[in-house]
Amino acid sequence: MRICHVITRLILGGAQENTILTCEGLSARGHEVTLITGPALGPEGELMRRAEGGGYRLVVLDSLRRQVNLWRDAVAYRDLVSWLRRLRPQVMHSHSSKAGILARKAAAKVGGMKIVHTIHGLPFHPYLPPWRNWLYVTLERKAALRSHAIISVADAMTSSALAAGVGWPEQYTTIYSGIDVDAFLSEDRQAHSFRAELGVPPDAILVTQVSRLAEMKGHEFILEAAAGIIDERVRFCLVGDGRLRGWIEAEIARRGLQRRFYLPGLLPPDRIPAVMHATDILVHCSLHEGLARALPQAMLAGRPVISFDVDGAREVVDSNTGILIPPGDVGGLKQAIEVLASSPPFRRRLGSMGRERCRQMFDHKRMVDRIEQLYRGLLGT
Repeated sequence: MRICHVITRLILGGAQENTILTCEGLSARGHEVTLITGPALGPEGELMRRAEGGGYRLVVLDSLRRQVNLWRDAVAYRDLVSWLRRLRPQVMHSHSSKAGILARKAAAKVGGMKIVHTIHGLPFHPYLPPWRNWLYVTLERKAALRSHAIISVADAMTSSALAAGVGWPEQYTTIYSGIDVDAFLSEDRQAHSFRAELGVPPDAILVTQVSRLAEMKGHEFILEAAAGIIDERVRFCLVGDGRLRGWIEAEIARRGLQRRFYLPGLLPPDRIPAVMHATDILVHCSLHEGLARALPQAMLAGRPVISFDVDGAREVVDSNTGILIPPGDVGGLKQAIEVLASSPPFRRRLGSMGRERCRQMFDHKRMVDRIEQLYRGLLGT
């Protein structure tokens, strides 16, 4: 099959890792794959070099950016039309909201291809002004009319989209975001060195969040909960970077928590298995997320997880695998950390159950299988 994927930028992120694994998997199976992306701008790191060596065609459009800019977006739309006319793919598969709106419109204009879109996370949510939610919902409704199929990375994404009037049930298929599960299943030899690099005491209980240091990721709740935890064996590691780093560092200092927090910055994807194996408890306090990859990654490493009950989190986190708490519940977060910190057997039991749940559920080979089957169904081959 001739397949074209479109995404706005190849930063370090779940949607981007999902897209690259899909392109690599499809290319390895003999399909003619092209990935169109914008430049990897921002402090979040990049996956461009991995994409360049992925065995498929990579096209970088300078006009394709995450930020809304009417003139630049018009240029990006024109560029996408031009490339789709040149490539003539049988399937155009877009990822995330901005790329999905532009690429689906361009694909419909060119015609002659099946249009697929993956929802990694919806652009509209309760924390935005009403006018912005109205705009995003309107744009997504129009884009859905052009779609032959829509993939959700969690059932919760489908429910939220349909509730907003985006598309119709028959369009949707849930395909969980693929992970290289083998990298997380075995104990990573670098886990001990990662703790040593940070200066974590041998008897410390390390609580980690892996995410951009940005709004909506919930770092303020972790800081507030940490300030109330008396046990100084409990240490915190915030992996990632972003524009809130300065504020987070200042808040850690203001609360006198410098000895208990580690900020290692951006880490490449191949170091994340070591991070998960070095961790005792994984927390994810985002207020808005499709289904955070950090949750199944930690579970595959046999680690218990604590998550705010948002979007797709409850599809992997329950009483058998971790602790789910209401969004913004600092008291519940503090209590959950203290309960897990005080009981290694409880942590091991939750981690073991989580590993078994995610072993097949998030295997990237299974993801590519299901995506390939979806394409063939649309094409009737």
